Amino acid sequence: MPHLDPERFALVAVGEAVTDAEQEHLATCDACAIELAGLEHTVAVGRSTVSLGELETPPERVWDRILDEVRSQPAAASDASTAASAAAPAPAAAPAPAVAPVPVENEQPERRRTRRGGRMLLTLAASIAAVLAIVGVWNLVRAPQSVEIASATLAAFPDHPGATGTAQVTELSDGERTLTVSLDDSDDGDGFREVWLITEDASALVSLGELDGRKGTFVVPADVDLRDYILVDVSQEPLDGDPTHSGDSIVRGQLDFS
Repeated sequence: MPHLDPERFALVAVGEAVTDAEQEHLATCDACAIELAGLEHTVAVGRSTVSLGELETPPERVWDRILDEVRSQPAAASDASTAASAAAPAPAAAPAPAVAPVPVENEQPERRRTRRGGRMLLTLAASIAAVLAIVGVWNLVRAPQSVEIASATLAAFPDHPGATGTAQVTELSDGERTLTVSLDDSDDGDGFREVWLITEDASALVSLGELDGRKGTFVVPADVDLRDYILVDVSQEPLDGDPTHSGDSIVRGQLDFS
């Protein structure tokens, strides 16, 4: 069987199954086996970097240097060719060759196959780089994904009959947690409303901030364990400058983890 075609190398490297004949050839041909292994390694490296997340954008000076290098190569080659032509004496008429030159199509198959394989490897590597760039851009522009991890129904205290509320805890893909509180209470009262997280035995509490209006979203501090601070509380606070809980709770409820 002849050597594998470069297109087959690329397809097999990205996961297409080899035929029985190709498997037998790879078992006996070291050149094809090595070339295929190189392509498979390139694909594996590319796939392993897809999950790395955000890709850094090279600074502008890197692209400028690449462009300068590329632009300087043709000019340098042209100058070298011109200098060599000027320095060398005019060649004498060459005698007719005794043997006709070898046609291009008669080039050795091994060298031709190796060059094609090298071009295919470069093309495959460029394709993987393009995919990684697309993944990096997607990671930058896509909206953070969130999932609800707990919720609570907030019941009214005796001094605030008819008040109701709900609370939902969501976790973003980066691990940040937020608490969204909704309050339905016809009695606005004096002062302001404040949202709290309280332990089940009420021995400790954490203020999340002022509830402005009927609904608000608050960031849960990273060091707060919601399994301990399991109660959500909305209180009526006077404008007295005292940061502690007033003791006048409007609604309260226990988080239920899904």
